[in-house]
Amino acid sequence: MSSTESTTRTAGRQVTAGRPSGSDHTATASGAYQPAGTTWELEPGVHRTVLPSGLRIVTEEMPTVRSAAVGVWIGVGSRDETTASGVPTTHGCSHFLEHLLFKGTAERTALDISVALDAVGGEFNAFTAKEYTCFHARVLDEDLALAVDVIGDMITSSLITDEDVEAERDVILDEIAMHDDDPDDVVHNLFAAQAWGEDSPLGRGIAGTIESIEAITRDQIDAFYREHYRPANIVISAAGNLDHAEVVALVEQGFARNGFLAQAAAPVPPRSGEPLSLEPGEIRARKPFEQVNLVLGMEGLRRDDDRRFALGVVNAALGGSTSSRLFQEVREHRGLAYSVYSFAGAHAESGIVGVGVGCLPGKVDAVLDVVRAELRKVASEGITAEEVARGKGQLRGGLVLGLEDPTSRMSRLGKAELVHDTLLTIDEVLDRIASVTVEECCQIAAEVFSRPEILAVVGP
Repeated sequence: MSSTESTTRTAGRQVTAGRPSGSDHTATASGAYQPAGTTWELEPGVHRTVLPSGLRIVTEEMPTVRSAAVGVWIGVGSRDETTASGVPTTHGCSHFLEHLLFKGTAERTALDISVALDAVGGEFNAFTAKEYTCFHARVLDEDLALAVDVIGDMITSSLITDEDVEAERDVILDEIAMHDDDPDDVVHNLFAAQAWGEDSPLGRGIAGTIESIEAITRDQIDAFYREHYRPANIVISAAGNLDHAEVVALVEQGFARNGFLAQAAAPVPPRSGEPLSLEPGEIRARKPFEQVNLVLGMEGLRRDDDRRFALGVVNAALGGSTSSRLFQEVREHRGLAYSVYSFAGAHAESGIVGVGVGCLPGKVDAVLDVVRAELRKVASEGITAEEVARGKGQLRGGLVLGLEDPTSRMSRLGKAELVHDTLLTIDEVLDRIASVTVEECCQIAAEVFSRPEILAVVGP
């Protein structure tokens, strides 16, 4: 169980590609709405079904493997936690709840849940992000029914007792302390707090704070559970050696407890899509680490911006590999740091880009000088045709190699269904990357890397 770094739609979302299959309903081609109960083939081997309750099931058949992965994606994360008078009242609740769902149901104790998957050699875990929570398992194909039943029991029937809340409270406080000892976690949390503000949904840490975890009550967690863990806010994705119709039947059985699937498909309010500006500035924290860790960044692109593919190519050229500009200038040529990288992150209404570095305290000024110089150079001159070709190759290869196992395929489906308006096929994504031009890269680099900077620094 871990915390990591979406707009949720109800049943009947617009599907831009696909064809109806095995349904009494009719649907037109591109742009049609999918009625509840319809099954569509979104691409060869990929099917989508919406149950009458609004719960969505998306699967991908991989007949050449002997395993299957299943994930339950709930459209709630740390950004959905409430505040009162500017003070978070359920800060950390999504992550707390993720832990508690492993503590037992009316049918299974916490040990029973662990033993069930361990006994068949399965992998089972969960994580919480800013915009969603996911419970996922990977098992032999013959044990998929067991995995779906165990997760279905947890999602629909967790007890959330007072005793379990108190026991897990200490566990989460230990986890927060662990993250506070990780320089990379600390500096990125600090960067987010400066960028969006400590009191904003995106600026708050996922796990909560010591104060918020100590204050949260069992009743608050239970109310949060009942509000957000409902069918219309859930996507179940699976990939591997499976049959879509069989997976739908397993879900209908495993999630039928306590009348869970009998709920009406009530609409899930969409998250705000209004642009959210970032706050430039500098923030520092003194920590007794051996290194100084810093993140220098600025506002990036929103999640639905079509220019994200060009920015991805620029990001790869800037700091995505050992051949990138930052790695060569900061580490290879000057020996200023062991670790240097660039990144890009996107949400419904805001995005960030940045550079992360870990270095000795005496080299911070030199590192910042080099990084700023490279960002100015990329903004003013763009990147070369050779860098664009290399960046595109890196993105395309990373995409395909990263989708060679059922778990990554399952994650692709779940996040696309929960977060994005469309599911792009792998070939469509590869084509989007391949079509990026040098001019597009130069334009987006000039726009993004000339924006006001945000600097977070953590160290001794």
